[in-house]
Amino acid sequence: MEINKVLPLALGLVIFSFLITAVLVVPFIDFLYKLKFTRKVEGKGGKKKMLFDKLHDIKAGTPIGGGLLVISVVTILFSILLPLSIRMGVPIRTLFSLRYELLIILFTFISFGLLGATDDFVKIFGKARKDGKWEVFGLTRKQKFILQIVLGTVIAWMIHSLLGIHQIYIPLFEQSINLTIAIGGLQIPLYVPLAAFIIIFFSNAFNITDGLDGLSSGLLMIYLFSYIIIAVDNLDTPLFIFISLWLGSIIAFLYFNVYPARIFLGDAGALSFGAMMAVIGLMIGNIATLFIIGGLFVLELLSSLIQILSWKLRDKPFFKIAPIHHTFQAIGWEEPKIVMRAWLAGVMLAVFGLWLATI
Repeated sequence: MEINKVLPLALGLVIFSFLITAVLVVPFIDFLYKLKFTRKVEGKGGKKKMLFDKLHDIKAGTPIGGGLLVISVVTILFSILLPLSIRMGVPIRTLFSLRYELLIILFTFISFGLLGATDDFVKIFGKARKDGKWEVFGLTRKQKFILQIVLGTVIAWMIHSLLGIHQIYIPLFEQSINLTIAIGGLQIPLYVPLAAFIIIFFSNAFNITDGLDGLSSGLLMIYLFSYIIIAVDNLDTPLFIFISLWLGSIIAFLYFNVYPARIFLGDAGALSFGAMMAVIGLMIGNIATLFIIGGLFVLELLSSLIQILSWKLRDKPFFKIAPIHHTFQAIGWEEPKIVMRAWLAGVMLAVFGLWLATI
């Protein structure tokens, strides 16, 4: 599958998905307003109002649910166009069982989307609960994390058992490490907990990054551009078609998500997209490239973890506010400036990741 043969298909799928999403997004925004599926004011107001609330309560009233639109469009188009491509004679090449690969892609995309949609629904229509000194909107962190562990472990097991992936590739050294060890004749698949950790990591990383208008969606756009090239190089047609459709849809969404945003992804999109990023990286087999191209998502999550540890160990914050994009906002950087500079950093990380993936 040479790139000059599949490039017209890739461009056509991106354009088609973009047009479909672009036609639907405005009526969908109006529909969300009618349902009152919009962001709530979470701050208490007055002197006790937290810095996070001061920075974000201005966004209250904006519809949440863009992730649901993107997930629906991409899933439907993928389910129709892949079989249609096969009937039209497009060569479908994959290193895995086609049936199992499609199962894993769609299960990840939809299951994490449903988890996030549940959290969005509870946030908007449920009542806030007290959790110590904090008010909790949506599912509690414990509830959400347990469900992420369950889904992440199931998907990791599917990747290992159904696709037969049990090793990771180390670029530069051109070495693959087998993560199945034998103890007393028993085969222990260390790949499963590692893959589950990566899926949960990126699901949360994307969710944390999705805090400024256009930030996470723009970085995802850069990621998808990069992984179209990688998927073609790895001779994986289903993944290549899925990424192309996802890219076109996210570009159309991003038009309405840049500052000042008319619609947000919500947890449905954030949790699903982060998990799907991880699964694509795991299926490609190059985890190092995943962490490099998705480096800004990694940085955002690490900044939050550092902040939590600092509070626990030092009883004071390390950053003014976490994740790190909020620190830049708190010291006076304008929101569009933070986002544009993050995109530029994301482009350079993508260039470096592609270089590693192709040497």
